Amino acid sequence: MELVAGCYEQVLFGFAARPGQPWTVTPDFTHHAHTASLSAVAVNNKYVVTGSRDESIQIYDMRKKVEHGALLQHNGTITCLEFYGTAHLLSGAEDGLICIWNTKRWECLKSIKAHKGHVTSLSIHPSGKLALSVGTDKTLRTWNLVEGRSAFIKNLKQNAHIIKWSPDGEKYVTVITNKVDIYKLDTASITGTITIEKRISSIRFITDSVLAIAGDDEIIRFYSCDSQKCLCEFKAHENRIKDIYSFEREGQHLIVTASSDGYIKVWNLDLNKIKNVPSLLCEVNTKARLTCLAVWLDQASEMKENCEKTATTTQANEDENPSVDKKKEVCGTNKSGKLTKQHRKIVPAKRKLEAPLQKKKKKQNSSE
Repeated sequence: MELVAGCYEQVLFGFAARPGQPWTVTPDFTHHAHTASLSAVAVNNKYVVTGSRDESIQIYDMRKKVEHGALLQHNGTITCLEFYGTAHLLSGAEDGLICIWNTKRWECLKSIKAHKGHVTSLSIHPSGKLALSVGTDKTLRTWNLVEGRSAFIKNLKQNAHIIKWSPDGEKYVTVITNKVDIYKLDTASITGTITIEKRISSIRFITDSVLAIAGDDEIIRFYSCDSQKCLCEFKAHENRIKDIYSFEREGQHLIVTASSDGYIKVWNLDLNKIKNVPSLLCEVNTKARLTCLAVWLDQASEMKENCEKTATTTQANEDENPSVDKKKEVCGTNKSGKLTKQHRKIVPAKRKLEAPLQKKKKKQNSSE
């Protein structure tokens, strides 16, 4: 597996982490594609994408270890990125837009004016049919991704800066400063609230009912969503924690943390002993001010997860495909029916990719 983290110093780091006695972490690559600090990172089974204050989304092919290109649809800092499966990416930014990307051709299928202010966070339902977003207009919005339209708007008393679905899709949480509100999907009402002393910087569902919370301090806390009680807390870093990532691999439940102290750490959590402090498996000092984190899993370790999601993903794709084609016609074309540059700005990383694009353009012009 590969630990990938962005930082203020405009670099994406990649570290290969291998299980063993002890675990080993070795530098694998650095990606210098941005001209400003990195603000978001997301992974699927092939790509890592990064968002930045330079208003661009950079694509990195993890299998080939090469730059793949850039997406330049947004105006403003990229605030959030999330893949759904292997075919779609959602991005949000300070321009108030949410963009839906096809990751096969890297086309913008839909550009939605989601919020009057900035989009601060978004989260895709496990079914792929719904998404939630929050912004600086004090609203929480539900999106029907099958039809590409707004489904519901809820007014909030304050601006939320994080939103997240639970793995089973039956609940979701919003974060407002130092407070986590837990919502039930079927009623869209708050069932509980968790409050900590510091501003919350990152949250992650460990299970459907256990939430990991990192604030602007060195502590990670595990909370029960049902009782809203703290199950465990421990000092993970020497400075504030910026991001948390969690996943299962070979029977272990692993948590990865990134901090302003420059360290990325991998922890082993025993879900049967959730009140015990996780054991530290390995750590690496990036010597940078980290801002965001993700973990890329190789195809072998992805296989199990993909098999478990086959039934729901297949059904969701069957439901979405007709609508995706329709959205491509509306959003990816101009009035004359031709693809517009504004909706498909890609900067190829390799010069040899430029020739086919130019030939295609000449062919289109000649057909006019």
